Amino acid sequence: MDPEYDLIVVGGGPAGSTAAAAVAMRGHRVLLLERETFPRYQIGESLLPATVHGLCGILGVAEEVAEAGFTLKRGGTLRWGRDPKPWQFSFSMTPRLPEPTATAFQVERSRFDEILLRNAARVGAEVREGSTVRRTVADDERVRGVEYTDGDGNARTTYGRYVIDASGNTSRVHSGVGGTRVYSDFFRNLAVFGYFAGGRRLPEPNRGNIFCAAFDAGWLWYIPLRDDLTSVGAVISPEHTAAVQRDPRSAWQDMIRACPEIAELLDGVPAATEPPYDQVRVRKDWSYWKTSLWTPGMALVGDAACFVDPVLSSGVHLATYGALLAARAVNSALDGSVPEERGFAEFEARYRREYGVFYEFLIAFYDMERNDESYFWSAKKVTKVDSTEVAAFAELAGGLVSGDSAVLGPDRLGDHWSAAAAELEGAVGRLATTDDRVNPLLSTRVVGETFRTGNDLQEQALYGGPLDDTGPTGPGHLVASADGLGWDTA
Repeated sequence: MDPEYDLIVVGGGPAGSTAAAAVAMRGHRVLLLERETFPRYQIGESLLPATVHGLCGILGVAEEVAEAGFTLKRGGTLRWGRDPKPWQFSFSMTPRLPEPTATAFQVERSRFDEILLRNAARVGAEVREGSTVRRTVADDERVRGVEYTDGDGNARTTYGRYVIDASGNTSRVHSGVGGTRVYSDFFRNLAVFGYFAGGRRLPEPNRGNIFCAAFDAGWLWYIPLRDDLTSVGAVISPEHTAAVQRDPRSAWQDMIRACPEIAELLDGVPAATEPPYDQVRVRKDWSYWKTSLWTPGMALVGDAACFVDPVLSSGVHLATYGALLAARAVNSALDGSVPEERGFAEFEARYRREYGVFYEFLIAFYDMERNDESYFWSAKKVTKVDSTEVAAFAELAGGLVSGDSAVLGPDRLGDHWSAAAAELEGAVGRLATTDDRVNPLLSTRVVGETFRTGNDLQEQALYGGPLDDTGPTGPGHLVASADGLGWDTA
């Protein structure tokens, strides 16, 4: 069982490509195994600045992404909350990150993901597409490698010092780290989504914004991917499952007609007929986290580890950030600068914290919508978060090391979330009356916490590290190395 590789990565999406590239850039032997052949379709087209200007900058691929012709995204436009009129937020969260770094992109994931995968190969990772991982190889001490079927149908076994599972929500091997998946009842929604061959755009400067609109049955996203392509999806409660399963396309169209703000943008626009955008797809139960994120020799990142409701477009950010954290732990263990256990403890603590702040933000954000007569929205109030989920989240937050964030018990989380919702609602109410120099969202704790790590990533790429002291994360305080690829002791 001598290791052939320093790292084996399962899955070639943004998380897998990030982990592979970040370890290969340090000169280590990396094998990436991807089940499909790129380019391939994937949902989740709206990015955050932290990915575009932070993560891509650290990996050396920011210029290629910027030149790919993706739609520029300055923020978001929402019909959400008490005010019936849409409101905007921008990504100008700090003066240290002005335009163009206060922007992101709407991307066709087939193209964006392939850029990241090819970059991983370019910096030294061995990439094998058409290779399906079946199981991990482990002994009593640690995970040692994987068994997989290669592109020619041959069963193969390969060994590595570390394995990172980035194979998504349908992962076959995530159980290798132990623990269980905790599914959120509060965010237990159903999504039905598809594409239109065009669609009207918002007035400048918000033409490229994602538009999210609440309506009786839930909310819809509207993502301008190209002038001739728009992603539209409805997030609704599971009570609609039977109708969606019976006829997904009709259910999708019914939801769009039920939301006047979105229906108006699509009036007279045909559905896309260009493969793979000609299909209407369904996804359910997509908010969850694993109680364990690593075990000796193996870590989970991306949707194999966790996912949370997509209203804030956090999916690719959480996936790539978790992958970068895992890569730092691998690199530091391989070069002997930080013990394995300490480096992966840092990975898990920071990853849990980042998931936790987005989860908390989304609870507060859902609470803002005041359509109390709707079955969907009456269930999306802080007071309706089930006590078992509060306890499960408190356990998740208990993994946050002291000083990184306030750790609250279940008995205090309800009041904590209610206060965050009220503060966020007040800040949104002031958006329409503020001048361009002040973003009232910045004054809220929940927004500041949600975007803090993203700002740090961008500053890491631009300046070699965060400009503010982010505070200790626990005993033996670790910080990112100057290149962002490993851990250093403070």
